[in-house]
Amino acid sequence: MALSRVVSGALVGLEAVRVEIEVDAYKCEKPFLVIVGLPDTAVKEAKDRVFTAVKNSGGDISSLACTVNLAPADLKKEGSAYDLPIAIALMASTGTLKYSPSDYLMVGELGLGGDLRPIQGALAYTYLARDLGMKGVVLAKANAKEALLVPGLEVVAVTTLKEAISYFHGNFKPYTLEKTNSSHPKEPAVDFRDIFGQIQAKRALEISAAGGHNILLSGPPGTGKSLLAKALIGIMPEMSFDESLEVTKIYSIAGQLQEASMISERPFRSPHHTVSYAGLVGGGSIPRPGEIVLSHHGVLFLDELPEFSRSVLEALRQPLEDRAITISRSRAATRFPCSCLFVAAMNPCPCGYLGHPDKPCRDSKLQIDRYQKKISGPLLDRIDLHVWVAAMKSTDMAFGTQQESSSTIRERVSKARERQRKRFGKTKTNAEMSSKDLGHYFALDTQQKAFIEMAMDQLNLSLRSVHRLLKVAATLADLAETDTIQETHLLEALSYRQNALQE
Repeated sequence: MALSRVVSGALVGLEAVRVEIEVDAYKCEKPFLVIVGLPDTAVKEAKDRVFTAVKNSGGDISSLACTVNLAPADLKKEGSAYDLPIAIALMASTGTLKYSPSDYLMVGELGLGGDLRPIQGALAYTYLARDLGMKGVVLAKANAKEALLVPGLEVVAVTTLKEAISYFHGNFKPYTLEKTNSSHPKEPAVDFRDIFGQIQAKRALEISAAGGHNILLSGPPGTGKSLLAKALIGIMPEMSFDESLEVTKIYSIAGQLQEASMISERPFRSPHHTVSYAGLVGGGSIPRPGEIVLSHHGVLFLDELPEFSRSVLEALRQPLEDRAITISRSRAATRFPCSCLFVAAMNPCPCGYLGHPDKPCRDSKLQIDRYQKKISGPLLDRIDLHVWVAAMKSTDMAFGTQQESSSTIRERVSKARERQRKRFGKTKTNAEMSSKDLGHYFALDTQQKAFIEMAMDQLNLSLRSVHRLLKVAATLADLAETDTIQETHLLEALSYRQNALQE
C-alpha cells in the first residue's frame, strides 16, 4: 500500500481552484473510509458511493482502512464532483494502476453501479487543468464536448468508473469526440419590422444597443413595452469568441448549459417580480451566479419594475455602475462579471393610465407618488435612457408601411460598436467610459459647455446624469459616424434624460 495523490478542483465564483486528494490506505481487520478537509454533507456521503461503485466495478477495497484528505483544508468542499478522483486515488493507493493518474485532473459523480454522471462547471475545471500545466482531464462523456472548448488538453471521456480504471491500466481507449462548434445565432424571436409605430422607442433601443446604455420604458398597458424589450436582443451585435466563452462558462457553472456547445446567442433574462435578492444577484454559502450574472453580455429585463421588492432593486445599483458584483461571505469574497444591458418597463401609475389620451387615470396624487417612489432616485440616475411609450391610435400605426428590420438596425449598431472598439482598443462600450475617457475622446467646445451648464441649472441634473448624458451623445455621434459630439446629439440625448414618469 502507498500514499497516492490525485488532482481535482473546487468552484469558487466563476473559476475552479486546485484541490489535491490524498489517500492513505492500509489493510486492517476493521476497515473504514474517512474524509477530511472541510467536506460538506454531499462530500462526506461520497465514501458510501465510492465504496459501492468500486465494488461493482471489479475493485476490492473491503479490507482497507482509508483516510482521504482534501487539500487545502481551509477551503470548504461541496458537491459530488470528488467521487471519481477519490475512487481513482483509492485504486492508485493499492498499486494496481499501470499509469500514474497524477497528470490528469479528474471530476465526476459516481452512481452505485459505477456509472459516471456529468457535473456542473466542466469548462472551469478544464481551464484549471490547462493553467496547472496538466496533461488532460478525466470526466463524464456527457461533459466532454464542453471540455473540448479549451485547446491543448487531452480529454479522457468515460461513461463508467470501470472504464476510467481500465484507462490507467492501459486497456481502454477513450471515446473519440469531435470538437464542438459554436451554434449559429437564431433569428430574433421579435423582429423590429413586425412592430408598427413607436418610432421614438425604437430609436432609443437602437442607441441603447449601440452604446450599451441602460433604458427604462414607461407607459400605459398594451403599448408594446415588453415586445420592444424582447426585440432589443435582435439588434445587438454578435458576440465575440471570448464573450461566448465567458457566457458558456457562467451557464456551465450555474447548471443551465442546455446543449454541449458554446453559447453564441446573447442571453435574455426576464425574472419574475417575486425573485429574491439571492436569485437576482447570486448567493449561497459558496456563491453561485444570479440573474444579473446570467445576463452577462446580454439583456436583463425587469417588467413591472415597481412590483419588485425595494431590497432587490437597490441591489442593482452597484453592479449597474461597476458592471461586476462582489458577494462577500465570512471566508472570502467572490466577484462575478455582470456587464449586461439593463432594460426596465413600468406603468406610470397603479392603474396604468396616467397620460393616456382616452382612458382617465383613477388614482389619487398620493397613490401615484407612492407608486413612483418605489423606484429610488439613485437607481433612476443609473439609467441612461428614459423613454415614454405612448398609447397609439390607428393613424399612428402606419399599417402597410415598410418597417426597418432588426438586421438592418443591427448593421448600424455593429458599425457603432466597431468605432468604439477601435477607439478604446478593446471590447468596451461608450456606457463604460470614465470621465477621463470623455475628456480625451469627446472634448466639448465653449458653446457646448454652456449648454450643459444651462441644462444642469434648469433641469436640476446631477453630475452623474450629466456624465451619462455625454455618454449617450457620444453614442449618437458614433451612429452618425462622426468623431465629435454635435449640438443635435446633446439635444437628443437630453430628451432621454428627462424622467419618463413625469410625462
